[in-house]
Amino acid sequence: MEHDTPISAVHLDRLYRQMYTEYVIDKSYYNPSIKLGLRNMDGTGVLAGVTKIGSVQGYVMQDGERMPIPGKLYYRGIDVEEIINAHRAENTFGYEEVAYLLLIGRLPNEEEFGIFDTILSSARILPEGFFEDMILKAPSPNIMNKLSRSVLALYSYDKNPDDTSMGNMLRQAIELIGRFPPIVADAYAVKRHYYEGKSLYIHNPKEKLSVSENFLRMARKDKKYTDAEAKLLDLMLILHAEHGGGNNSAFVCRTLSSSGTDTYSAIAGAVGSLKGPLHGGANQKVMEMFLNIKENVSDIADEDEIAAYLSKILDGEANDLSGKIYGLGHAVYTISDPRAVILKKYAADMAREKGMDDDFRLMETIERLGIPLIMQRKGLSIPMCANVDMYSGLVYSMLGIPQELFTPLFAIARIAGWCAHRIEEATTCNRIIRPAYRAAVKSTPYLPMSKR
Repeated sequence: MEHDTPISAVHLDRLYRQMYTEYVIDKSYYNPSIKLGLRNMDGTGVLAGVTKIGSVQGYVMQDGERMPIPGKLYYRGIDVEEIINAHRAENTFGYEEVAYLLLIGRLPNEEEFGIFDTILSSARILPEGFFEDMILKAPSPNIMNKLSRSVLALYSYDKNPDDTSMGNMLRQAIELIGRFPPIVADAYAVKRHYYEGKSLYIHNPKEKLSVSENFLRMARKDKKYTDAEAKLLDLMLILHAEHGGGNNSAFVCRTLSSSGTDTYSAIAGAVGSLKGPLHGGANQKVMEMFLNIKENVSDIADEDEIAAYLSKILDGEANDLSGKIYGLGHAVYTISDPRAVILKKYAADMAREKGMDDDFRLMETIERLGIPLIMQRKGLSIPMCANVDMYSGLVYSMLGIPQELFTPLFAIARIAGWCAHRIEEATTCNRIIRPAYRAAVKSTPYLPMSKR
């Protein structure tokens, strides 16, 4: 859909040329005391707070130096790999239990989980008129944009939106966890209909089904899915549910929450952060790169040809010309990203089932050849690994999920972690987050228009 704009392109270009140089800051201003990206000189994150929700380990500090270790991810002190292994052994869905763990702070017993699951199931029903007024009448070509706007709109459907007591924020959190999947599924259906001319089909969530089962049921035209597909999507949701307070979207949520704002504003900000290609949008970037490699490498079994093309990507001569091999490297993990290790293990099984072994082997080859190429180019000595985005997009593709839903599914998972960080920040910190910026301009007098 095209929109006419009242802004003259000629006038806009003139303004742009006037302002361009004013946004250039000399590198001399950036002394070692300035923590660009809130990173220390050694690449570690600047400590901005304390959390009991999640923790990420990729190295230890020894004699002032980073010592790489295999990556670990903990939810409330419990290794996420143990959670996944337990549910796989019992052949059960685990995301709902993880949501309880992150929000409440401990694992539930059978009765407690039953109560939580019942409340969560009832929360999946969108408010009366919400679909018609907020989704159907205002479609968006980007589902993350629609999700962010929908979150903000839910404020108007809440009888007590500004109450920041723990009990009220918990109620809002459970409602948001329940409502994210139908909002995303409905927004995608409307987007396909409005922008692509496809038939419109809307499926309501069903009680007693897990988040992953309900999403596949709502997103697919025939509402059909296999247990293996639903269990693999459940695995994805568990792995993406939380990643410590230092990730960009959780930090955005905490920063907004520190101001005393409402839950919907804080969560909408987190959604906007996750939309970025350097954060949640990276999984889509990986798949775009993957398809580009398949199109431009004549023999995907020829590792020399693949390595040569990866070098072209790093030189900014191929793919999106960014000079990046997406899916490789992480701010914390060094030897391994535990999420990528777990996902890769189960993705191999699904690849065999779906007849996508060649795609899986190509992704493994990109990982194996790309890491030493990047390390050599950048002169890195600390180990580098594939991150979760390397294989998450491929798994979504195996499940028949289109690229425009990759990042929204990330949000469906991460809403549990965001809400936990929101509650923790609002109830324990009581101080607005306010970093400082060094001024890079000298004081100048105001000149009247006649003297300019």
